[in-house]
Amino acid sequence: MSRDDNSLHALTNSRPTGWGAQAALPGDMGEISVRWQAHQIIAELLAESDPATEWTREQLRALCEAHPDNPEHVLLEHLTATTELANAENGAIPVGERAQAVAAPEPVPFTRRSRNRIEAILADKMLMTAFQPIRRLPEGQVIGVEALTRFVSDDGASADHWFTEAESVGLGTDLEIAALHRALSAAQAVPDHMFIALNLTPATCADPRIPGLLEHSQLALDRMVIDLNGSIPLEQYPSLTAALAPLRGRGLRIAVNGAEVGFTSMDQVLELHPDIIKLDRSFIAGIEDSPGQRLRAAAMGELARYIDAVLGAQGVETPQELEAVTELGMAAAQGYLLGRPSVHPLDWNAWIRSESETAASGPAS
Repeated sequence: MSRDDNSLHALTNSRPTGWGAQAALPGDMGEISVRWQAHQIIAELLAESDPATEWTREQLRALCEAHPDNPEHVLLEHLTATTELANAENGAIPVGERAQAVAAPEPVPFTRRSRNRIEAILADKMLMTAFQPIRRLPEGQVIGVEALTRFVSDDGASADHWFTEAESVGLGTDLEIAALHRALSAAQAVPDHMFIALNLTPATCADPRIPGLLEHSQLALDRMVIDLNGSIPLEQYPSLTAALAPLRGRGLRIAVNGAEVGFTSMDQVLELHPDIIKLDRSFIAGIEDSPGQRLRAAAMGELARYIDAVLGAQGVETPQELEAVTELGMAAAQGYLLGRPSVHPLDWNAWIRSESETAASGPAS
């Protein structure tokens, strides 16, 4: 599902800070940090040929002509217009004409309004991908990135909010697949030696569209890590492992959240046999001063060794936390200390600390 708990506004970009961070790029690079993907979205929309959406393409062309140097604003205006049409009593009437024909439309029920918002996002591809670096420990070189979705919206809603809203109106899997498609496309600009972690829920992993989407992308399967997002119902373990088995046989890897694994029986853990166990912020916060936190993390380390999996840390925010997870033998880490999410390819390349770094094919060797 390509999301994170600390989603930023869709039209902002945070630069890496702290250990291993790169200096800010010169000039107005921060202001254009989302334009690479914004231009890509606009080009895809204008390239469509469906006669039913010709009017919306004409409006988008007009917005591009009015704001040639501000594609971010063009996308927001376009999203607003298409959402208004969806919420109108007659969605085929252009906004200007609708104002005369429908003076006071009836209030739109919440579920219908939510569905219209999600359908507008899906129809107009109003989402982007940010990547956050994952560093090998203890050396610190970037060996992979996690794909995180950023939505083009004017309300600043987090990615989790959008995915939760989509799930509530029956469009959760469709939105996850749209985000996955965008992430796979954006990942073509990520340096070849880095793996790509892609967030998906177990339910979406079992969707019949997933194998084809992964197999026919330009990204090699052995560079992909599916990060299972959310708990796995016990009855879904057999079907999930069966659905993923052919792809895993060709190099796809699976990562799970340690908080979820900790409440799962050993039989289920062995059946899924994840390649990576990731400890989130609930494990990492204050780990340098808490014997209890260190004990929990050490126990997960023993589990990882037992099933021959790699243990990694998420949400590392202080040098003390980084030191603690390194001492505990974790193989990789990510977090604001090690690099914030970015939507710009120049940042993705800047994460390479030096030309002498050894290319890596996974979270750890």
